[in-house]
Amino acid sequence: MTRNKRLRITSFLAAVAMAVMALWSASCTSAATDTQTDIYRQLNLFGDVFDRVRAQYVEQPDSRKMIEAAINGMLAALDPHSSYMNAKSFRQMQVQTRGEFGGLGIVVIMENGVIKVVSPIDDTPAQRAGLMAGDLITALDGVPIMGMTQNEAVEKMQGPPGTSVTLTVRRSGVDEPFDVRIVRDIIHVKAVRWSVEGDIGYIRITTFSEQAQSGLENVLEAIQSEIGAKIRGYVLDLRNNPGGLLDQAVSVSDTFLNRGEIVSTRGRNAQDTRRFDARPGDRLDGKPLVVLINGGSASASEIVAGALQDHRRATIIGTRSFGKGSVQTIIPLGEEGALRLTTARYYTPSGRSIQAQGIVPDVRVEQIIPEGERSHFATKGEASLPNHLESTDGAEESGSASYVPKDKKDDIQLNYALRFLRGEISRGHG
Repeated sequence: MTRNKRLRITSFLAAVAMAVMALWSASCTSAATDTQTDIYRQLNLFGDVFDRVRAQYVEQPDSRKMIEAAINGMLAALDPHSSYMNAKSFRQMQVQTRGEFGGLGIVVIMENGVIKVVSPIDDTPAQRAGLMAGDLITALDGVPIMGMTQNEAVEKMQGPPGTSVTLTVRRSGVDEPFDVRIVRDIIHVKAVRWSVEGDIGYIRITTFSEQAQSGLENVLEAIQSEIGAKIRGYVLDLRNNPGGLLDQAVSVSDTFLNRGEIVSTRGRNAQDTRRFDARPGDRLDGKPLVVLINGGSASASEIVAGALQDHRRATIIGTRSFGKGSVQTIIPLGEEGALRLTTARYYTPSGRSIQAQGIVPDVRVEQIIPEGERSHFATKGEASLPNHLESTDGAEESGSASYVPKDKKDDIQLNYALRFLRGEISRGHG
């Protein structure tokens, strides 16, 4: 190993140690095991093991890969949403939040050593190939995912448009794993879609990317221009929306509210509490609003649904949401990437934490799932994830189904919402 390379590795390890120390010292308690002496002893142990492996392992190890795995192991012990991104992964994450990247078009999480599909994105190669929420991806081009980090697996799925990757998929209700070959494309994530259902405007927000609020403004103008003064109300569809950026959730909520708190975030220390308030002006001029949620509605979707529910600005229809009530902060680490760290819980205006509980709709309306697919679309929710943050506000609850029919005529939840807005059914008769 050259001297320059040794210096780079030593510098990186020192940076890691300092980052660990900073995080650890910020979270120290009065417990005897959290003394500075114990922390230094444990860091010395880490250094000793690292040196032994480098010196005695049967083959020359990749030091950077070992350190990244150690960091990811440390963060995985915290909760499912904290992770380390190397420089490449960090750049990819920044591109994705802008709503355009090269890849397959799926939202995923790591669960029990494999990749689980949270939801395919509309009009992408993944959706056209038939991938479904709940599918487990066990291998990429024949290479098992077990042993990879989530970031490593995502990197392998992304790539130049026109290239292909073969996914090995396990699906509930299907006896044997099967392969799906998908050709990558430029994924243009259209955050907001719309249609006119007679005298009602239908708005679907698929993700809270940087384009969510601007897309919503454009859609509202289009709907109001087409329907005009006879508009009766709006349906905001947040089903299977896995979340996204906090500022976009706040901005979208503000669009429908005239005053009051939207959400607050609370960390370990009281001084870290932040409150986000609505500005005067309801973009709908008080027109009735229904919000649709299901077991695939998570994080930013739950912020919006919770704010509109607490202010009684909208009627929430559907089934219990996912229950992700935590906030992740992206902490850049210079040239070494970034840390995605859970730093706070968020609370709805009434002070509810939905962590591991979810948003309970005002009107519960179940969607009929085709025979043979019921187990596949059963979403377990945040409470089922290993090492999830525990609920601080009552008993934990499981999630609900995430199935949404492609044909609107079969969409019981949407059709209920339309009838509700037209006054054909009253609240409480779901």
